[in-house]
Amino acid sequence: MNITANDLATKRCKPCEGNMPPLSPAEITMLMQQLEGWEFFEKVIRKDYSFKNYYQTMAFVNAIAWISHREDHHPDITVGYNKCSVEYTTHAVSGLSENDFICAAKIDTLFEI
Repeated sequence: MNITANDLATKRCKPCEGNMPPLSPAEITMLMQQLEGWEFFEKVIRKDYSFKNYYQTMAFVNAIAWISHREDHHPDITVGYNKCSVEYTTHAVSGLSENDFICAAKIDTLFEI
């Protein structure tokens, strides 16, 4: 399967049920290759974004909020004056799901605009 970040960004998140297993290490490795600049830590993927000022930072965070609401999949976001960090994990599966990677790709597409 050859999935690109653009392919991930066009997908929609699926509801997660607690009985679903988290992604395997091989699946995580494959999906991480489709994202640029994201880091993997145990059960979390994370990326830092930099901006010129607070206004741009907050505009980006608000756009993430819109994507999160639309996909019903929400990251942890840490905000500073000209930077923010975004972390995804799927609590329902106690690890990573494809939804984490779909949302990460959507955010990266947003950042390119």
